[in-house]
Amino acid sequence: MVVQIRGLSKVYTSGPARVTAVDGIDLEVAQGEIFGLLGPNGAGKTTTISMCTTRALPSGGDITISGIDVVRQPSKARANLGVVPQYNTLDRSLTIFENLYYHCRYFGFSGSRARERSRELLAQFLLLERERAYPSELSGGLQQRVQIARAIAHRPSVLFLDEPSAGLDPQSRIAMWDAVRALRSEGITVVLTTHYMEEADVLCDRVAVVDKGKVLALDTPQQLKKTLGAATVVELRLRDVEAAGQLLPLLDALSEVDSAERTAQGVRIFAKETEGLLAKVVLAAEPFGVRDLSIQEPSLETVFIRLTGRELRD
Repeated sequence: MVVQIRGLSKVYTSGPARVTAVDGIDLEVAQGEIFGLLGPNGAGKTTTISMCTTRALPSGGDITISGIDVVRQPSKARANLGVVPQYNTLDRSLTIFENLYYHCRYFGFSGSRARERSRELLAQFLLLERERAYPSELSGGLQQRVQIARAIAHRPSVLFLDEPSAGLDPQSRIAMWDAVRALRSEGITVVLTTHYMEEADVLCDRVAVVDKGKVLALDTPQQLKKTLGAATVVELRLRDVEAAGQLLPLLDALSEVDSAERTAQGVRIFAKETEGLLAKVVLAAEPFGVRDLSIQEPSLETVFIRLTGRELRD
């Protein structure tokens, strides 16, 4: 395994207060895999990435990248990993070519090798026409492509992407996904964090659902949806929201219903099958005033809701 994490924890202290950001995470990522940490803001994803990339020290546990302990040998570990953080770290005083060139020089490339590698990356990421441009002259999507190009310039074995599509428009997000997929042909392992369900579903070979610093589930997106999702999810909005608790046992008694739970606007129903379901649900909910009813197929969001019992947090 290229990435191995054992019993990883991070506790922040401020006087008597203690906040556990990461709580005993165990993970393994294989070579060439695109692996996702999926969860809401504050789940512990970024803290985990920060410890893996030597930007934060663990409170406990072990992390190895390509067999290198990142705590005991941080400099050696950094030579084997690339990082694209949430925020833009391009040097605004340098051109796109210079951002790549000086990154290569920092990692020990000769001048000629650095120029060759920089032009190779410009071509790979379709940036040749913008090599003399400055970061401020590029769109957010192009800047993100430059950041990914720079992060892999020294040919790391693992690339860490922290919320890579945050703030990107749909077209730029799709272009970024294509760029990440292409890294597989170079043998680069990718570990990314995201709270976008679609991104994890489309891009990742495997996903770990994380919340409150713990791994709640880990598998392929398809298997997670199969084992943890219901056949159908029904969102029921009621006029009498306060009385929704009285509706739950009526819904649980239906043979088609796997489980039901209260929401801020009514009830969420996880159903095993849909045939004849809606008529029974509407009939049971009629005394409480049905305002709206919607149906959705199982998704990673369904999985997340079933694991945590709530919607994603802002």
